[in-house]
Amino acid sequence: MFRLKLIPDNSSFPFLNLFKFGFVFSAILIALSVGSFLYQGLNLGIDFKGGILIEAKSKQGSADVQRLRAELGEMSFGEVSIQLFGAEDEVLIRIQKQEGDEQAQVQVIKEVNALISDGYTVRRTEFVGPTIGAELTQKGILAVVSALAAIMIYIWFRFEWQYSIAAILALSHDVISTIGFFSLTSFEFNLATIAAILTIAGYSINDTVVVFDRIRENFRRYKSWEQNDIINKSLNETLSRTVMTSVTTALALIAIMVFGGPVLLDFAAAMLWGVLIGTYSSIFIAAGVLTYVALNRSGDDTADIPKPEFEE
Repeated sequence: MFRLKLIPDNSSFPFLNLFKFGFVFSAILIALSVGSFLYQGLNLGIDFKGGILIEAKSKQGSADVQRLRAELGEMSFGEVSIQLFGAEDEVLIRIQKQEGDEQAQVQVIKEVNALISDGYTVRRTEFVGPTIGAELTQKGILAVVSALAAIMIYIWFRFEWQYSIAAILALSHDVISTIGFFSLTSFEFNLATIAAILTIAGYSINDTVVVFDRIRENFRRYKSWEQNDIINKSLNETLSRTVMTSVTTALALIAIMVFGGPVLLDFAAAMLWGVLIGTYSSIFIAAGVLTYVALNRSGDDTADIPKPEFEE
């Protein structure tokens, strides 16, 4: 039976020669992410920023976005954003939070519904106040930080503190670069994005644990080898599994991006970026950091194999 192999058996890629390039690339990526975040920030969704969201569907033909913008622009609602939402006959209307209490927001929703009722059917209406938005922001940050801390503690107990530091550096790299990705692309940053970041952290640490397990196993088997050679061998032994898992996950996410519509686009884009950057960080950040620390070599030498030679 034909078996698809993206990576040949017994691969011997010289990761040792690439770690420094990986660190340089990651430093540039983090600098761009932080710089973009500080300079232009994030395109915060209504979950965090607060405001009114109305989804409507045209009763006849395509939606006339330009006409809607002109009509709503005359209503003095402040910042109003109107865009096609998936099909040509669906629109998404975003209106900034109005001055006043909840009744002021309800009144604006009634006025908009009355204005567009002849030509559009309102399918969804949401309102998020600034207090809720601020609370969601705090809880979102707390969720990400708590997840990273819990993962670091787990790796510390599962392996050693050196592995824990390497894992948390790789995860922080993934989170920061994902936030930078949203800042650079201006994709909407909302609660679904927080869920995507936490999912990315779980995916990345799973990949990292597989690599760490193989490194620890090989340290116990080949105690006579140099530490970096053992790390390199471990990466090559897990490379096929890592690449195949990432490719199959990426194919599913690409399908969601293409066929899932605008509702799932931002989430799928974040997840796709996370799969790519998580796979990269497991190899070039997590494993790369381990080449600079002394690891425990406890255990019996169960194999007498000469030092490997890797491709240049």
